[in-house]
Amino acid sequence: MKRLFTCLLLAVVTFVSVVPAEAARVRVRRGPHGRTVVTVRAGHPIHRARHTVIVRRPGVVRRVAVASFLPVVVWAPVVVARPDRDVMVWQDAETLFKEEDWAETVFDADARGEKLFLEVVAGKVQFDYAEVTFENGECQVVDLGNGTRGPGVYSLLDFRDGRKIDHVSLTARARTSEARIALLLRK
Repeated sequence: MKRLFTCLLLAVVTFVSVVPAEAARVRVRRGPHGRTVVTVRAGHPIHRARHTVIVRRPGVVRRVAVASFLPVVVWAPVVVARPDRDVMVWQDAETLFKEEDWAETVFDADARGEKLFLEVVAGKVQFDYAEVTFENGECQVVDLGNGTRGPGVYSLLDFRDGRKIDHVSLTARARTSEARIALLLRK
């Protein structure tokens, strides 16, 4: 019994002394460890090869499943003035890191508004596409054309009927060491 205890104690001491040395060599990753290829439902209006991405915010609740896709909107990136705080009903932001390459981020909007904006707060970002899912299951795909954009506020989608957005999925990557993006919804 003493021999078993001695061996066990020796193993624990060896493990504890080795772990800190090994931990110094481990590279800390921001975001999830796994990468996945973006998969889309049949009927998705963009028909190009999908990127391998890191899925950021995998726990975001998607209350509404996509029932149908609206015709794709091709984005014309126009810099606009940032909406005043008193007319904004929702906003959310995310930091992207160049080392992660392509990332898919889901923003939980659950808000009603008339105009959606995309802001590059800092850095440069290359955008692939965005999917805006409304409360009735319709999904508006915005083809962002893989263009790279610097700081500024851009008009993303205009829907004057005051639609309720459930969530927005955005596929993008940082072209600088890190970049901060935000989505803004105006009433």
